[in-house]
Amino acid sequence: MPVVTENGVSDGELLQRVADRDRDAFDELYRRYTRPVLGLALRRLGDRGRAEDALQDAFVAVWRSASSYDPQRGAGAAWLYTVARNAIVDGARRRPEPPAETPETPADEVGPAERAERSWLVWRVHRAIEELPEPERQVLELAYWGEQSQSEIAEFLHIPLGTVKTRTRAGLARLAGLLEEELR
Repeated sequence: MPVVTENGVSDGELLQRVADRDRDAFDELYRRYTRPVLGLALRRLGDRGRAEDALQDAFVAVWRSASSYDPQRGAGAAWLYTVARNAIVDGARRRPEPPAETPETPADEVGPAERAERSWLVWRVHRAIEELPEPERQVLELAYWGEQSQSEIAEFLHIPLGTVKTRTRAGLARLAGLLEEELR
């Protein structure tokens, strides 16, 4: 049974209308999901300009592939989030980081060794997150990169709050185990 929103139209119904090239349905999906997708892109890419490009790429992918959405396989929000996440990851791979400018004066910031260590740690965490099962990865990404509360995640994914809490606990425990294995 599809989840119906305040205006009476579910995400799945909107995706089916987008597959038929309904621009109003696309506008509604964009309105609903711009904030969480941009939040995820910002966290993943660390740069507002690149995140906005990734947001645009994500919604272009939604427009192009809406016909592949199958309501029998899951909720529309979960499908949209997966398409957006894949577009963000693809965009990160395609676009290298811009070269850093050399400062004219010494700064009071951390040195290259500390930045390298922090960068390596971030890379390890992202790599470990990619190994998590999709349901656990979704809730962790929405919570930490999308900056959503557990209640917002439950509403976004159309799943019970208890399920979000269980997936969060399981995902964090599995993530800790993966990171501990890497240190060995």
